[in-house]
Amino acid sequence: MTGNGAATPGFLRVLAVDDEPPALDELAYHLRTDPRVARLHTAGDATEALRVLRDGDVDVVFLDIRMPGLDGMELARVLRRFARPPAIVFVTAYDDGAADAFDLGATDYVRKPVRAERLAEALRRVVGSRVVPAHPAALARAEEDPTIPIELAGSTRMLPRSAVRWVEAQGDYARLHTADGAHLVRVSLATLAERWADAGFVRIHRSYLVQLRLIAELRLVNSGYVVVVDSSELPVSRRHIRELKDKLVRAVKQEWSR
Repeated sequence: MTGNGAATPGFLRVLAVDDEPPALDELAYHLRTDPRVARLHTAGDATEALRVLRDGDVDVVFLDIRMPGLDGMELARVLRRFARPPAIVFVTAYDDGAADAFDLGATDYVRKPVRAERLAEALRRVVGSRVVPAHPAALARAEEDPTIPIELAGSTRMLPRSAVRWVEAQGDYARLHTADGAHLVRVSLATLAERWADAGFVRIHRSYLVQLRLIAELRLVNSGYVVVVDSSELPVSRRHIRELKDKLVRAVKQEWSR
C-alpha cells in the first residue's frame, strides 16, 4: 500500500510504515495535515518500504516496531547503512524498544495512540536535526552523544547521554540522574555499563554507574568508600575500588598533560 499524499507548501519527504491499516491511516492523516510535509508515502511492511526507498529519496521514516517479517528495528538497521540514511521516528504501542531505539540513533520515539501535537513535535525534531548542514564535526558530535528515549509528562522525549550524571539500578530498569531530575528507562545497568564505557561511565558498585569526570571526591567513610557526584554520596564496592582509583589517577594525569 504505497502512495503519495497531495503536495503541500512543505519540504519534508516522509514515509509512514505500519502493518495495521487503521493505524497507518491515522498516522498518514496527521502527517498530511502538517505544513512541513511536502510528500507522503505509506507502506504496509518492510518490503514495501524498501521499494519506496529504492525509487526515491525520503527525509524521515515514521516506523512501527512490531511487524511481521522484517520488523521495525531490523528495518532501521538496514536504513542506517544507506549512504544518506533518513531520520527514524519509531511509532509504537510498546516501550520495550526504547533501549534499542537510542542505540540506532532514532530522532524520536512516539507512543500510540498518536496525537497530532506529538507528531508535530517529532517533525520539529526531524527538521532541527536535518536542516542544519551536515558538517563532519557536527556529525561526529551526534555520534558521540546519542539520545535516550524517556517518558516525561505522558510523552516520550529524547535525553542526550551527556546530560546523565550517574545511573542507579532499579531491577531490570535503570534510573538516569541528571542535573534536573531522574528518569526511569527500561534497560539494565549492566547493558548501559557495556554500551557507555567508551563515553567515560564507570561501574563503581553493582547498583551504580557514574560519569568519571564528574566525580568530585573519593572519600573513606565508616562503611567503606563513597564518591561524591553533585553533592550525592554513592557507595563504591570493594571489588571496584582499585580499578576506580587507577582510572581517577589516569584521568588526572591526562588532564595535567594537556
